[in-house]
Amino acid sequence: MLKILRNKMEQGYKTSPYPKEPITLYHRFRGLPLIQENCDMEIARKCSDLCPQDAIDAPAKTIDLGRCTFCGHCETVEDGAFVRFSENFELGAAQRNELVTAGSLPDLADHSQQHFKKLFGRSLQLRQVSAAGCNACEADTNVLNTPFFDLSRFGIDFVASPRHADGIHVTGPISLNMKQALLDTFEAVPSPKIVIASGSCSISGGPFYGSNEIVGDLNSLLPVDLYIPGCPPHPLTTLHALLSFFK
Repeated sequence: MLKILRNKMEQGYKTSPYPKEPITLYHRFRGLPLIQENCDMEIARKCSDLCPQDAIDAPAKTIDLGRCTFCGHCETVEDGAFVRFSENFELGAAQRNELVTAGSLPDLADHSQQHFKKLFGRSLQLRQVSAAGCNACEADTNVLNTPFFDLSRFGIDFVASPRHADGIHVTGPISLNMKQALLDTFEAVPSPKIVIASGSCSISGGPFYGSNEIVGDLNSLLPVDLYIPGCPPHPLTTLHALLSFFK
């Protein structure tokens, strides 16, 4: 026991103070894109042509975060004359169309569904479903269980069985082979239940966008309540979305 106490004193408190205190990410992190509205249309078209995900609408000067993989190619055109990526990791949205942005997103807390907060506000149990993902989203989700983030201190946990869950947290582009397994998992979750699309793959197909071997749009199968964009979403992006929407 004395050894444990000594180790505790030597190591100190390791858990992040977020969200009580703001946190700054490494400057190379690509978060919410900021579009220059006065940018020349020709430059915007160059960025649109360069985007591998068809995420940029040049005439509207917007980026679809549901498709964007944050590769950063568009930021290299004319030294970021069209868009620069900020370090803002708060990217969650309650509606799919809200992810099409010119540099701002609605406050997720204001758009959350209050009956979800009433039902799950003090405890939220999620079943994670990897629907043919590359494991990047899953890895960054698992990080939330480490002492630094300590997700369970907020009453949020990932559980082994869908029958113990309040909803599903889906990653991956949903291959045709995983479609039925995903639907079966959703059916096994007791009602009322929620659906979270995490990562560009589950929202739009991500790098696999346009493939005939995937569904690529979770909302076409199930009604999505919360979208968490990214490739993969940063752990803080997921944490912020869950806390803002459900707490």
